[in-house]
Amino acid sequence: MMQRNASKRPISFTDFEHGDDCPCCTHQHRRTFIKTLAVASAGILLPSEWVKAASSRERLIKMHNPHTGENLRTVFWTPDYGYIQPSMNQINTFFRDFRQNKVVPIDIDLLNILHYVQSNIGQSRTLELHSGYRSPATNNMLASRSNNVGKKSYHMRAQAADISVKGIGSRELKSIAKRLNAGGIGLYRGSSFIHVDSGPVREWYY
Repeated sequence: MMQRNASKRPISFTDFEHGDDCPCCTHQHRRTFIKTLAVASAGILLPSEWVKAASSRERLIKMHNPHTGENLRTVFWTPDYGYIQPSMNQINTFFRDFRQNKVVPIDIDLLNILHYVQSNIGQSRTLELHSGYRSPATNNMLASRSNNVGKKSYHMRAQAADISVKGIGSRELKSIAKRLNAGGIGLYRGSSFIHVDSGPVREWYY
């Protein structure tokens, strides 16, 4: 495994529409999300532009789980209501460990990272979720089968997702996610999907 920092430039963190009644602040400690600038590339939404839009418009996520056959299309945040609990419950169920049928709250920062990707691929395209939350039992089982599965995976913290998009290669998808300069990004050679998580900024290849 080769690992390197995605950027040495410090990230700027500020409050990102969180309050006492939002799911992440209710279930965890008060969280913040990323507002950062990046150099624009053709066709890619600047993180600063996305933050501005995401702060004033509804946030929609559109996903498909090829393991369960389930589809998800929901608005999870609006300027008037903030994070919408019924939508968050739906997302938590969609991201569940389907092998153990275990549901836990999905990290808000991960969801916003996925929304940034969704904003760049467009609402007509669907994010394929290959792996969301994993219970320790499931993660241990997968780790026993593959060296690509971390024993302390962020999937077990509900802070990671393995995603792909039909018609978009993994390298192109990685370049989109990397623009946000947030969390971890893993690229698996020969695979159509990438790993994204809301942990420290880092990057690796298998």
